[in-house]
Amino acid sequence: MAASKTETTNKTKSTKKPAAKKVEASSTVDAKTRFSAALDEAKAGAAALKDEASTRAVAYREQAKGKSEDWAGDAKARAADLAVEAKSKASDGISSLGKVVSENAAVIDEKLGEKYGDYARTASRKLQETSAKLESKSVEELGEEAREAVRKSPGVAVGVAAVLGFMIARMFRGKSE
Repeated sequence: MAASKTETTNKTKSTKKPAAKKVEASSTVDAKTRFSAALDEAKAGAAALKDEASTRAVAYREQAKGKSEDWAGDAKARAADLAVEAKSKASDGISSLGKVVSENAAVIDEKLGEKYGDYARTASRKLQETSAKLESKSVEELGEEAREAVRKSPGVAVGVAAVLGFMIARMFRGKSE
């Protein structure tokens, strides 16, 4: 009987071991399959996120582009309004200066002589003409004339810009002190 028990035990042991290996092997294959499926699912999720991010980026880019175009349009309109206002003020200032010079021409005649009075009247007339020309032209025409003047004589343009910059700096410095 002892011999039969050993045989039964050996048979049981030998049959159980291969069964355990099959279970372990099928568990490993099953785990690999699950892992592979999870990896594929993660890849698909990442691709979907990438597509969503790309779609949103395009939408945000278009939205930003639209807003920047709106702001640029508003800025251009505001700049045009300011340019027209500045042109009007400059024209009025030149006209006022011409009137002041004209009104003082008689005093110049008396104090310095008729020759200098004529110079003052000529200067006054030129200022009035310049004011009228400035008022009659559009901002675009004035800009084109300024570009043409710079092309013809860039040295003079740089000099005028430097003098105007100096005068403006002096005006602002005088106000702050």
